Amino acid sequence: MTGATGILGEAMSLAIGQAGARVAILGRNKARADERVAAIRNAGGEAIAILGDVLDEAQMNAAKEQVLAEWGTIDGLVNAAGGNIPGATIMPDQDLFEARIEDTKKAVDLNLFGTIIPTHVFGRVIAEKGKGAIVNISSLTAQRPLTRVLGYTLAKKAVEAYTQWMAVELALRYGNGVRVNAIAPGVFLTEQNRSLLLNQDGSFTDRAQKFINNTPFRRLGNPEELTGTLIYLLSDASRFVSGETILVDGGFNAFSGV
Repeated sequence: MTGATGILGEAMSLAIGQAGARVAILGRNKARADERVAAIRNAGGEAIAILGDVLDEAQMNAAKEQVLAEWGTIDGLVNAAGGNIPGATIMPDQDLFEARIEDTKKAVDLNLFGTIIPTHVFGRVIAEKGKGAIVNISSLTAQRPLTRVLGYTLAKKAVEAYTQWMAVELALRYGNGVRVNAIAPGVFLTEQNRSLLLNQDGSFTDRAQKFINNTPFRRLGNPEELTGTLIYLLSDASRFVSGETILVDGGFNAFSGV
């Protein structure tokens, strides 16, 4: 699982371990990766930590070889690495046309190619044995474009297109045992969006309150609320589901505001 060292990744990796799967925690922060491994092992699961950058194909290939050396195969892949880039956030008082294109490209690289590269590396093992599941992480903003986060919006929309494209290609080439789907979380408090959602005193910002007001559940999501959908998509319970994106957003996308 890539991105397991993040806030959402913490809940998702633990849930995978608790469901009985062996989990390879892939990230750049050794201390956090070790924490995730310890949490899974303390819950009775099996896990290993592997350091690597999802944008470095050589590092991903090395990570793949580590997993294969440890467990002999790969049954699933969760592409949870991603997040927003501060420079790719366009603030209300900022000149729209002065936004740094390079920062927007960085956001697209991290979220889109940070999904494509691990899929091409780890996905080959899954495809060649003809059985397994890949789950990408999209976002609400791919369905309902949100103000400010230009690069993130572009990237997550592309992740959903890639999810559909790869689901079709893998099934046509390798059979119906290989599936690709995505989860689109609504608004969850993470390290990347903390400054956008919380004031210094811990109260909600105006932006966060707008999200809450336009969510029928009238709150932000909790990371653990992503795990049921994740386990479903990784398991045989969803064996006839491929190329889909499932929103987990408390009804935000369905709500018209009236």
